[in-house]
Amino acid sequence: MLKGVSSVACVGGGVIGGGWIARFLLSGLNVRVYDPHPEAKRIVGEVLSNADRAYGLLTMAPLPPRGTLTFCTTLQDAVADADWIQESVPERLDLKKRVLADIDAAARPEALIGSSTSGLLPSDLQTGLTRPERLFVAHPYNPVYLLPLVELVGGRSTAPETLVNAKAILESIGMKGVVIDKEIEAFVGDRLLEALWREALWLIKDGICDTETLDDVIRYSFGLRWAQMGLFETYRIAGGEAGMRHFLGQFGPCLSLPWTKLTDVVDLDEALIERIGVQSDSQAAGRSIRDLERIRDENLVGILHALQAGDAGAGWGAGKLLTDFEQKLWSRATPPTIDLEAATPLRLIDTRVNAAWVDYNGHMTEHRYLQVFGDTTDALLRLIGVDMAYIEQGHSYYTVETHLRHLGEAKLGQSLYTTLQILSYDSKRLHFFTHIYDLATQCVIATAEQMLLHVDMVSGRTCPAADEVLARLAPLAQRHAVIATPEGAGRHVGQKARQ
Repeated sequence: MLKGVSSVACVGGGVIGGGWIARFLLSGLNVRVYDPHPEAKRIVGEVLSNADRAYGLLTMAPLPPRGTLTFCTTLQDAVADADWIQESVPERLDLKKRVLADIDAAARPEALIGSSTSGLLPSDLQTGLTRPERLFVAHPYNPVYLLPLVELVGGRSTAPETLVNAKAILESIGMKGVVIDKEIEAFVGDRLLEALWREALWLIKDGICDTETLDDVIRYSFGLRWAQMGLFETYRIAGGEAGMRHFLGQFGPCLSLPWTKLTDVVDLDEALIERIGVQSDSQAAGRSIRDLERIRDENLVGILHALQAGDAGAGWGAGKLLTDFEQKLWSRATPPTIDLEAATPLRLIDTRVNAAWVDYNGHMTEHRYLQVFGDTTDALLRLIGVDMAYIEQGHSYYTVETHLRHLGEAKLGQSLYTTLQILSYDSKRLHFFTHIYDLATQCVIATAEQMLLHVDMVSGRTCPAADEVLARLAPLAQRHAVIATPEGAGRHVGQKARQ
């Protein structure tokens, strides 16, 4: 449970509300939902299913136990005991004000109330509330369970500490709360998107291109740049060694040229709506909305993973945020129950083959085997005290040799687990053997024999491990020494199997 927050209420369970529900539940929070839509349970369930799948791709860090999901028949029942209430009803001022007034009347005095509005002013939403100081805009981006940004906007009556508390809570669930200094219609993100959207509609209306071409222009060019650097940092680079001032001096005059139609509003008549609809249907190529959501999620996970590797492994942008969140998850996680007294290999990792791990044959692709072995190595290192705090002190174990055997096939959805047996160690070396098993059949899928060296990361040279690390290794190695040497240990590539 998060400190200070144990229960959340979500009023509205559509695209955005369902995303909030998934984000909160997967962060270990209990969520009570009120949505009078007759299909609310199905819609939320499908969003949650996609979120589960996405998180399975996103991280191996242990998530907290999932919170309890409860659907309520009244708004009052949903919000009565909540610490954070997230309103995500349709974007109509009269409706939102009426719903927020009901929430304000039924909620505990100290509860935070966030609105998912995309552009309504929080000062307008606060009108008539008994406790307007705890209301603020919490504007997320779809899908809420993957995209971390939330624009936090206070109104005239919002207490400063409300935004401080909201930002801290969002950080604890892996999100990035940015406080907008002044309230304006559409805030910051949607102001930018509206400008692009307006120009895009003109390009379609004027027959310059179709929807697929326009999307290709974005996703194969500046969309990739924006995924890891924002607008201004991207243009700073475009200015060359002279930087932003040179860029503005060179390209600033272009702003006066009649390139765009940002001051003109396109007439979205029935003919244009139908044209865009037909082009969009063709572009989707028969894929359902759920298919497109899953494709989107896989792509976003891949981008986030790439950003994790940025800045020489320190992470960049949303990737660094993910790395920081994973470290918090590891630090809060309950260590797995491992019988360290038994003379048996250590069972360290349980996982499942997900869609991002398989190749065109539906089998787990080669480098994912190495990932599972690497995750097992990391689990062993944490067990003996080589955790993030140890690494931050400048020491770690580096893998210097691996021999991997593929003995079976791992397929999409298959549940796997790993066991590790220590073969030998000394002050600088760590030698072990790992099996990957199919959980259902108990058959061996693959094995890896690996040697690690303890390294001073500053000098890049080997050095003895800390005494406390060796003290944890010693009893494990002693117990594993009485276990039979695993079949395959000591083999080399091409060696014939023993008869």
